[in-house]
Amino acid sequence: MPNITLTTLQGLKQLGEKIVMLTCYDATFAQAASAAGVEMLLVGDTLGMVLHGHDSTLPVEVDDVAYHTACVKRGNTGAFIVADLPFMSYATTEQALQSTGRLMKAGAHMVKLEGDLWLAESIRRLTENGVPVCAHLGLTPQSVNVLGGFKVQGRDPVRARQLVEAAITLEEAGAAMLLVECLPSPLAEQISQAVRIPVIGIGAGAGTDGQVLVLHDMLGLSLTGRTPKFVRNFLTGQDSIQSALQAYVAAVKGGAFPAVEHGYST
Repeated sequence: MPNITLTTLQGLKQLGEKIVMLTCYDATFAQAASAAGVEMLLVGDTLGMVLHGHDSTLPVEVDDVAYHTACVKRGNTGAFIVADLPFMSYATTEQALQSTGRLMKAGAHMVKLEGDLWLAESIRRLTENGVPVCAHLGLTPQSVNVLGGFKVQGRDPVRARQLVEAAITLEEAGAAMLLVECLPSPLAEQISQAVRIPVIGIGAGAGTDGQVLVLHDMLGLSLTGRTPKFVRNFLTGQDSIQSALQAYVAAVKGGAFPAVEHGYST
């Protein structure tokens, strides 16, 4: 796979071709996923749950994400690497700049921040300093205690309108990408159409510009034994992990995933 850049991803949105993203935390899976055609590798703070065994992403530190980003970089063969800024690592703009510097030096091509309109100033400053930014809207796991659990967001018409407005505002602030999580499918599609930048969805239906899943989820692995509604086990019916990765890429590109049953209604 040729090196994927931000320009590549913007071009895929313009062409209407779905973008494939997958979480990744080590060199071996980075090599396997990028070889299978996964265009974006997300070094997510989900590593705190799937690798470290925590019940949330909150204990994850910048050092953790930097370490795994460096591992992913060493195995990657062309995918675009996005790294999460973990909980309380970007509470101020100066802190965001410092934390981001560590992740970019470790090998990230872009950083992702969870939040809402309040992210605008940090996004503006990061962009001015040459850092591509992905803003994460909807269900933001770092705010799980404020949200009252892992719940679908944006079902209320007022909140839905706020999320569309936030997406537009954060794009204007310089965000180069959005990730929307656990939104009603029609709302996620509306957001994707309201902005010019790529919108990646998880639990947000098929109307976004691309899809992301947690690697362990799409391979049918879970510490809790609970499978989120928006997850499909791509290892089922395959004879290897590599085949499962290729099946995931093909399903996203071809529009077979996510299906209607993987999304949420208003």
